[in-house]
Amino acid sequence: MSRLTGSPAWQALAQHRQAMTGWSMRQAFANDPDRFRRFSLDACGLMLDYSKNLITDETLGLLLNYARQQDLEGWRNRMLAGERINTTEDRAVLHVALRNRTRRPMPVDGVDVMPAVRKVIKRMKRFVSAVRFGAWTGYTARPIKDVVTIGIGGSDLGPFMVCNALRPYHHPDLRLRFVSNVDGTQIAETLGWIDPQTTLFIIASKTFTTQETMANALAAREWFLAGGGGVRDIGRHFVAVTANTDAARDFGIDPENMFEFWDWVGGRFSMWSAIGLPIALAVGMEDFEALLIGAHEMDEHFRTAPLEANMPMLLGLLGLWNINFWNACGHAIVPYDEYLSRLPAYLQQLEMESNGKSIDRDGQTVDYATAPVIFGEPGTNSQHAFFQLLHQGTQLIPTDFIASADTFNPVIGSLGDHQRILLANLLAQSEALMRGLTEDEARAELTAAGLSGAALEALLPHKVFPGNKPSNTLFYGKLTPFTLGALIALYEHKVFVQGILWNINSFDQWGVELGKKLAKPILADLSGDGPVDGYDSSTAGLIQWLRERIPQAEHQSVGSLQEF
Repeated sequence: MSRLTGSPAWQALAQHRQAMTGWSMRQAFANDPDRFRRFSLDACGLMLDYSKNLITDETLGLLLNYARQQDLEGWRNRMLAGERINTTEDRAVLHVALRNRTRRPMPVDGVDVMPAVRKVIKRMKRFVSAVRFGAWTGYTARPIKDVVTIGIGGSDLGPFMVCNALRPYHHPDLRLRFVSNVDGTQIAETLGWIDPQTTLFIIASKTFTTQETMANALAAREWFLAGGGGVRDIGRHFVAVTANTDAARDFGIDPENMFEFWDWVGGRFSMWSAIGLPIALAVGMEDFEALLIGAHEMDEHFRTAPLEANMPMLLGLLGLWNINFWNACGHAIVPYDEYLSRLPAYLQQLEMESNGKSIDRDGQTVDYATAPVIFGEPGTNSQHAFFQLLHQGTQLIPTDFIASADTFNPVIGSLGDHQRILLANLLAQSEALMRGLTEDEARAELTAAGLSGAALEALLPHKVFPGNKPSNTLFYGKLTPFTLGALIALYEHKVFVQGILWNINSFDQWGVELGKKLAKPILADLSGDGPVDGYDSSTAGLIQWLRERIPQAEHQSVGSLQEF
C-alpha cells in the first residue's frame, strides 16, 4: 500500500465506497426532489449538472477532505505563481498567462512574462489583419485564400478543434486546412486542392525538429517551389510558430514572420499562444480574444471559488471517485453539438497524455489507476455506436454530455424542431443511464407488447438495464468564442486537479519520446539495403518484409529531413 492509498482520507473514501454497495441513484432521486439543485453549478456561462453521479453529501465531504489532504489549493496557487511544478523538465506551467486579461503580473523565475505575451498578441493582430483584409498577398500579388497549418499533437489538435467549433465565425473568403499525419496521403490530398499563389502555410513546431511536422513542411516547400514560387518568395507564403528561430530561418522563413512561444507553455496547452494563429485568421482577433476572455474567466473561477463550488475541482474529484473507487476504466465525451465533433479527439490528448502515468512525482510506481481511456463521438451518432456498451456492457464508463440550448442552424422539419429532438435524445440517454430498466418494468413492457410465456421469459433478460451509470451534463446558451474558451479551460484545470489528486506530473510526456527515438534507426534501415541487426525478431522481420514491398521513390528527401 502506497503513502497515498494508505492515507486517512483515501481510506475514508474506501470505507465509504464499501458502505455504498447496493446504493441506487434512482432511489436517491426519488427520495430527494432537491437533488438536482444541490448537485449542480453555474460558472462562466456553463451549467454543470453532476447529480447523476454515485454520490451523497457524505461522498462530497470525503472527497473535499481528500483534496485538502493533497493540498490541491496550494498546488493551484503554486502553478498560478509560475513555480516550476513540472519537476521532471524543470519548467513552470503558466499557460494561464497567455489569456490573462488583467494587469496582474505573471512571473516565471521572478520575471513578469506578460510584456512578452502582449507583444506577441500585438504582432498577431497586425498579421491577422493584413491577411484577412487582403493587404498580405502572395508573390503574384493575389490575396491569400487558403491557410494550411502544419503541426502535430498540441500544435494541431487544439487549433483544429477550435476552428471547427467556431465555423459560424469564419472569414467567408479564407479556407482553413490542417496537416498533421506523416502519411503522405494527407499532405498530398491537401496540396491537390490549393493554389501555391494564394496559399499561406503555418509551420507550428516549438522545436522545428519534430519529424512528422518537418516532413510535411519540406513537402509543402518543395511543392511551392515546383509550382512557380522562388526561394525568395517563401517569406510571403510560409510563417512559423516556434521557439527555434535559427531552424526556421534555415528553412527559408523571414524572422519577421516568426511568432514566439515559450518553454513554460506545454504543447497541449498552447492554443492560447501564437499556436492559435490559424484560429485568429479564421475568426479574427476580436473573436480570438473573446476565446481568451472565456478561458480567463474560468481561470478566475478556478483561482477564487471555494472547493465545494469550484467546477474544475468538482469534475476532477468526481473523476477520481469513479475511477479509483468504482473501477471506471474509460470516460465517454459526447457533445450533442456538431461543431464540437473534434472535442473528444482534443480531450484524448489533453487527458491521456497528461495523466497517463504510472510513476508518481516521487518516482514511485503507483498502486492505483490514473487516467481513464477517453473516447467519444457527437450525439446522436454515438447512440448508435457505443452506447450499447455504456448501458449494458460489463465495464463502468462515466459519460460527459455537452450541448448548447441554442443553435446557429435552426431546422424545423416534418418531425419537428431538430434542436429539440437533439436535446430530447441527450436528456433521455442521461436519464436512461441513471434509471436503467428493472425486470418488473421490462416484463410489463413485453406483456403490453403481446408477449407471454416462454417467449417473454427468453427475451426478458436482454431487456433489463442495470442503470446506476454516472454522467455529467454540461449546458451552455450558444457556442460562442467566450463559451468555448471557458469550456476548454474547464477541462484543462480538471486535468491539473486530477494530477494533484493522483500525485503525478501532468505536464511531461516521456512515454511519447521512446517511440520517436526508436523510429530514427528504423527509418534508416527501411531506406537501406544492409543487414537488419539490433532488433527483436518481430521488428527485424517486419523491416525486411517492408523493404521488399515499399516502392522505390524517384525522389527522396530523407537527407534534408534528417538535417532537421
